[in-house]
Amino acid sequence: MELVDIGMCFVCGSRNSGGLHAEFVIDSEQRILTGSFIPQEVHQGYGGIMHGGLAACLLDEAMVKLLWEIGIPAVSASLEIRLKKPIRIGQKVVIKGWIESDRGRLIKTAARLETEEGNILAEGTGVCVRVSPEGV
Repeated sequence: MELVDIGMCFVCGSRNSGGLHAEFVIDSEQRILTGSFIPQEVHQGYGGIMHGGLAACLLDEAMVKLLWEIGIPAVSASLEIRLKKPIRIGQKVVIKGWIESDRGRLIKTAARLETEEGNILAEGTGVCVRVSPEGV
């Protein structure tokens, strides 16, 4: 299976009409990703609160997208998340992702969802494994 971006990524794909359309900026020199997302009514779990699974999607995307954008083709091998506070519908979420360590085939990554004021809403760590862009 070849790994090709066709614009249909659920989190950031511009062609995915049902996707989240999160926007990201990459600082290749610092190896940091930042972005934002505003959950809408269709993103609810409990009334008025974004579904926790979408928080996991955003955290995973922040970690893996960063790697690809700085030239490290990798996929998620494991993901651990901690939901700290409810993410309210309509509340702007600031997304941050970075690399904790890069040793051979395995890369430890981390990400955080915050309010605009810097309060932590959710955080996660992951292990990503390097792959060939031609296939997994």
